Amino acid sequence: MLKLFGVYRSRVSRNVWLCLEMGIPFELVPVIQSYRLDAPLAAGAPLNTASPEFLAINPMGLIPCLQDDDAVLFESLAINLYLARRFGGEMSARTALEDGLINQWTLWAATEVEAKAVEILFNLVPDASAAQQSLAANAAKALHRPFAVLEAYLTGRSWLAADRFTVADINVAEVIRYAQGDEALFAHFPAIKNWLERCQARPAFQEMWQRRLAEPAWSPPKKP
Repeated sequence: MLKLFGVYRSRVSRNVWLCLEMGIPFELVPVIQSYRLDAPLAAGAPLNTASPEFLAINPMGLIPCLQDDDAVLFESLAINLYLARRFGGEMSARTALEDGLINQWTLWAATEVEAKAVEILFNLVPDASAAQQSLAANAAKALHRPFAVLEAYLTGRSWLAADRFTVADINVAEVIRYAQGDEALFAHFPAIKNWLERCQARPAFQEMWQRRLAEPAWSPPKKP
């Protein structure tokens, strides 16, 4: 059985969503981010990204990580591309063009969107400071150009890479989700908003999200 190392409150959620969509059995091995622990290397600390046992599997010390027999992969978006090709079916590419579009939109999300979307996630929060509000506003402004490209592409289309839901939709939706709290940003891009709602209405997403919400929320240690 496939092993996914991570916790639901991490980018492993992307991989869990895909596995649930495709009916792929998997075991989730809990690995918490080390920055959430006061003493990640202390005796009795839960398995985390700084644990020697985990670093022996993934020397990058990041989650998620996939172990499929002797194959080990990290990078959540690459894991999804691998799983879609490995198990085939509706989520994977049927043609060279679909394969190209799946890769194009996955790389677009990683290079053009994710960093700025994460800035919005971490700074557009209740009681945000002036500095945080400025960071979130600048990130939203930077996303207008790539979002305009996606908006034009999605107008008249239901899905990204084919006439059906594919791994591309999961990969991009899970990146764009980080910026979803900025309602003013999404008001400018109704096609993106509607597409994201279609993605998140799927039963597999809802199942993943319920598992995520049920997981204990680890908090980073407070600064002295």
